[in-house]
Amino acid sequence: MHIESPLVQEFNRRDFFSRTRDGILGMALAHLLGQTMTAPRWACAEPVPPPSHSPTLHPRPTHHTPRATSVIQLFMNGGPSQMDLFDPKPVLNRMDGQPYPGNVEEIGNQGAGDIGVMMGGRYPMQQHGESGMWMADVLPETAKLVDELCLINSLWTDHPNHDNALYKIHSGRLFMGYPTLGAWTVYGLGSENQNLPAYVVLNDPLGLPKNGTRNWTAGFLPPLYQGTRLRPTGSPILNLTPQFEQPPRVDEASRKLLDRLDQLHRQQRPFQPELDARIETYGLAARMQLSAGEALDITSETRQTQELYGIGQPTTDSYGKRCLLARRLVERGVRFVQVFLEEQPWDSHVDLEDNHRAICTRTDKPTAGLLRDLKQRGLLDSTLILWGGEFGRTPTSQKSGNIYTGRDHNMQAFTSWMAGGGVKGGLTYGSTDDFGHAVVENPVSVHDFHATILHLLGLDVQHLYYLRNGLEERLTGVMPARVVRELLA
Repeated sequence: MHIESPLVQEFNRRDFFSRTRDGILGMALAHLLGQTMTAPRWACAEPVPPPSHSPTLHPRPTHHTPRATSVIQLFMNGGPSQMDLFDPKPVLNRMDGQPYPGNVEEIGNQGAGDIGVMMGGRYPMQQHGESGMWMADVLPETAKLVDELCLINSLWTDHPNHDNALYKIHSGRLFMGYPTLGAWTVYGLGSENQNLPAYVVLNDPLGLPKNGTRNWTAGFLPPLYQGTRLRPTGSPILNLTPQFEQPPRVDEASRKLLDRLDQLHRQQRPFQPELDARIETYGLAARMQLSAGEALDITSETRQTQELYGIGQPTTDSYGKRCLLARRLVERGVRFVQVFLEEQPWDSHVDLEDNHRAICTRTDKPTAGLLRDLKQRGLLDSTLILWGGEFGRTPTSQKSGNIYTGRDHNMQAFTSWMAGGGVKGGLTYGSTDDFGHAVVENPVSVHDFHATILHLLGLDVQHLYYLRNGLEERLTGVMPARVVRELLA
């Protein structure tokens, strides 16, 4: 007895084409969903970019006309003291040695038992330039250039610990793993020079800053956009010179063949950002052999220029060389350069007076030399200079052992300055209370600071995003940020 299986059915021609149509549509839908789920989505300077856009350092269009085309960030690790250097407080000076008149729990991030007495400014301050900007006498060379500076006394941040505050000032977030300002900048703009890295880091021979390489990470952006650290001593880049010389036509043919092989390899492995970054990096390394040696050779500078930066003088030589190198890099089209000090030299929990004086002596002349050199070469208008740390200091002294000679961390107010690149010179913006402890007028958040920097570079912080797991990631996250237009020239 034959029993027909229920799975066996008769199909006519209409059923056949109906099922075939469903299969084709299903495959097409699966293909589209696969692209959507696995392919990285990009949004650089173009509000609606192609979804299959590959990472590249080629120049990109801006959202609006830029005022600056490059950035040099002179980062002051550890937190310079605003009331000792830039923001004089007569009331605080008069109360020197007296108990804090408010709730001591509002001060710093240490226990109440570690908080000392009110501590007036450690250095004489005077007004300088036509603008009458205040500056301490430990910054004599910078003080001569105050009419070029845009001084912001009303910055504030979200965390009193170094690690988190550093993540915030560099990446807009309090935690590790997010792209830094430099990475976002080259992601949005690319580079004007394809033979040099777009984002360069010049760290101190005395060591890496706190948080190390996370200060210049690309985070979830393709690795192509992370900072390239140059060696602080000896040759900035190893193996820059070819081991043997070949005829130019042979070199050119070799590069073309390698490029073709790379592209074939890449086409067979789409949506692999680390592979894309590695191929681009090796290509850049080959191109750097043609021009990086000249760019990094500061011995070609005149003796007068080197003296301007304090090169050859024991105290200023190291920092001066890095400042001069920063100028040479932006002069050749590098987009973003960071100059770091060692780990937290400004972190003056003890002996603030000697500590800050020593660091000012190291950095003041090279910083002023950089500003003068950029201006005389016609580069200051297109180069945005940033100076500052991750937070400020408290108006009270802090106990360390049995002495009270330093200041604790203060996230509620700190000072930074900008120069060149479309900012208003000679401007002092924002103000703090009588003790320099908290912002009381024209507050500038770190997100506002970042949005303003991107604006000067021709980028809209709302249009510069990267789609990750369905979320439009931005430098400023989901929090509101404003461009501080009062700072713009």
